[in-house]
Amino acid sequence: MIALKNGYILEGGALKRADILIDGGIIAKIAPYIEVSPSDEVFDCFGHWITAGAVDVHAHLREPGYTHKETILSGTASAAKGGITSLMSMPNLNPCPDSPENLAVQQKIIDKDALVKVYPFAALTLGEKGERLADIKALASLVKGFSDDGRCVNNLKLLEEGMRLIKKEGGIIASHPEAEGYPADEAEWVAVEREAELAIKTGCRYHFCHLSLKKSFDILRQAKKAGGDITCEVMPHHLFLDGRDVKGNPDAKMSPPLRSPRDREATLTALLDGTADMIATDHAPHSPEEKALPFDQSPNGIIGFETLMPLVFTGLVKTGLAAYEDMQKWVTINPATRFGIPYGQVKEGGLADLAVLDISNPHVYEAVEVVSRSKNSPFFGSKLYGFNSLTVAVGKVIYDRTGGHDERKDAGAGKRQSFPRPGAGKRR
Repeated sequence: MIALKNGYILEGGALKRADILIDGGIIAKIAPYIEVSPSDEVFDCFGHWITAGAVDVHAHLREPGYTHKETILSGTASAAKGGITSLMSMPNLNPCPDSPENLAVQQKIIDKDALVKVYPFAALTLGEKGERLADIKALASLVKGFSDDGRCVNNLKLLEEGMRLIKKEGGIIASHPEAEGYPADEAEWVAVEREAELAIKTGCRYHFCHLSLKKSFDILRQAKKAGGDITCEVMPHHLFLDGRDVKGNPDAKMSPPLRSPRDREATLTALLDGTADMIATDHAPHSPEEKALPFDQSPNGIIGFETLMPLVFTGLVKTGLAAYEDMQKWVTINPATRFGIPYGQVKEGGLADLAVLDISNPHVYEAVEVVSRSKNSPFFGSKLYGFNSLTVAVGKVIYDRTGGHDERKDAGAGKRQSFPRPGAGKRR
């Protein structure tokens, strides 16, 4: 069995000292003190918050087809380091998962190499070209969702047909809203407006990826009020950075781009008022050679697995803008619930997909520590709280920087730790 000693769990809106015993991937016992046996794997979690592992519903693993950028092994190792225990991989791959046969190529590698649970998206259209629908009926039972992420389906008649088929199969579409033929600051909200209208018309479950404009959130609020079964995600970089942070740096270049300060504020407001339902990473690795190109030639995309937890904790919880339970909702509960993914729960009998976050000690994020094959992040040099120290998933410890097994003692007893009060400060 696995024993997590001296940690803190969230109970009744407050952090409480607790030990956790895990048996076969399930939490067997939670108590202020648990006596361990010589055969147990024991880890000292003093000063750490033991919480559910994150569920990231927007990630690019690049394999098969683009292993110079990332592999399923390196990408899921990066996710494990970040405290992500489940993720959904986007279909911009070669072969594109637009048929059961092509999907099987990716699934075979996942089964062999993945360190966390990986749920592939199937492509909505053949080759993500937006011209003909993929075999939705054959794929629906094999995936958690459909997406042409990275591309917008601009043929609205085809999109409506796809929505009706996916509704019939009980599925969900994740859209990259970027209408063709519009300026960058209009392309997103134009796509959101017309796709939300179709989602309401067809009754299809619909999810918008990486919304970033005030007008997009205004449209989404109205669509939800009109009864649309519509959700959206926002990204840490759109919450905590804006266009002033780009400064010609290819590691701050992504799609959608960093927006105006007004749009960044609107993104934060949308998350806090419930218009935005969850936070995802859009982990998009590229090779160092690609990102070293001049800004206008460098590909869009940044990595995000290893900074999801500390950015959200530092930027929202520690500042008092949000409570601990809000963070759990945004990075775990809401994404998992929306896409039908099992998730960790810190309770006896709960699935032991867990992250152990160091909320006591700040750490400066540096490129040298990154596990991903890519090193493209605008957050290097940031001093953050809440980096992950230990990840438990699929019944075992898959990442550990606590120093390994503890010395079978109540380490840290008698010491006091200062934690931010959940929800302290003025909510925006």
